[in-house]
Amino acid sequence: MSQVTVVGLGPMGSKMAETFLAAGHQVAVWNRTASKAEPLVAKGAERAKDAADGELLVFSQISYEAMYASVGDARLDGKVVVNLSSDTPERLRQAAAWVAERGGTLITGGIMVPPPGIGQPGAYTFYSGPKDALDRHAGTLEALSTVTYVGQDQGLAMMYYQAQLLIFWSSLTSFMHAMALLRTAGVAPADFLPFARSLFTEMGADGPMGYAKILAEEFAAGTYPGEENSLHMQAVGIGHVVEALRDAGLETTVPSALKELFERADAEGRGHEGLGTVIESIRKP
Repeated sequence: MSQVTVVGLGPMGSKMAETFLAAGHQVAVWNRTASKAEPLVAKGAERAKDAADGELLVFSQISYEAMYASVGDARLDGKVVVNLSSDTPERLRQAAAWVAERGGTLITGGIMVPPPGIGQPGAYTFYSGPKDALDRHAGTLEALSTVTYVGQDQGLAMMYYQAQLLIFWSSLTSFMHAMALLRTAGVAPADFLPFARSLFTEMGADGPMGYAKILAEEFAAGTYPGEENSLHMQAVGIGHVVEALRDAGLETTVPSALKELFERADAEGRGHEGLGTVIESIRKP
């Protein structure tokens, strides 16, 4: 059993504290609105006297600015701060220096499940920062999820986290557009769901539709074969998709942005290459 202080008791932080308690750890909790600690104290948690009370501090707040406000002028000598809040990679790097100035060590993290998934099979968290500090507390943190270390740079965990969210948000938003389009023709979401699930699965697998692997390999090689499926064809196709959405009276902000990106890459003279060439336009805005 180890001791851990959880700072920030929104849905995510509260679930973390509950999960640590269920795993048998000694848990202290702190929140800027003190009343949020009461349900957890009733379950066996202690009240931390402040946000810096403890050797292992796990933060779950809206941003890194919230950590600064919570810790204030307190020293962090010898403490390991594990911050699972969201912010930009550069702000995480700045936060590492801020924690170090106060005598502590910052481990950054991006937890890849919503609150109900914490502590459940399949949950994982990207961590970055000094590996020796993470290793000392990995046994405790594994109560929340699998510990996935991605490197020394404190900004890396957030980069991995945000890269996954980009895929998550854009894929699911496209799925919403697809369901909305089909609904205008009377197609029920349940009737389309098997096809969407199949596409999501195939894109992450091997085979002719395994575009996650195909694009990663093309990007690594810097070549984007387009003899059988050119970007120009894709640019024309996304134009038709946007027209179809407009004809159906639907919102088109995200599909129109894709159309603009594809057409820009085409106009830059790479329309004869494959879809993967769009990444070169992404890299050079």
